[in-house]
Amino acid sequence: VQLVESGGGLVQPGGSLRLSCAASGFTFTSYILGWFRQAPGKEREFVAAIRPTGVTTYYADSVKGRFFISRDDAKNTVSLQMTSLKAEDTATYYCARRVGSNTRDSNDYDYWGQGTQVTVSS
Repeated sequence: VQLVESGGGLVQPGGSLRLSCAASGFTFTSYILGWFRQAPGKEREFVAAIRPTGVTTYYADSVKGRFFISRDDAKNTVSLQMTSLKAEDTATYYCARRVGSNTRDSNDYDYWGQGTQVTVSS
């Protein structure tokens, strides 16, 4: 199993960024995929998740209406479109595969990518 994130970088407040996660080594369409983030000195926190087919999505309250998760089951990719970025969105963002029942709990995810850094600063 492999998850590889890309798309991070430096962006000004109010800007947008799109993260992508390429998955391999498992049946992509059988799993919920999620995005988490971790800022320095803070715990890893849930950002968003998406069920197979993409019909059902989940968001943290802090990003609802600004971030949008999507997936392409034909290409085995999951993306996170981030808009209206704020300084507090600065963190390393991780893609992960859910195996448990709690979508918002990082303990219910078994495989993680290496992370991609997002820095929101002027």
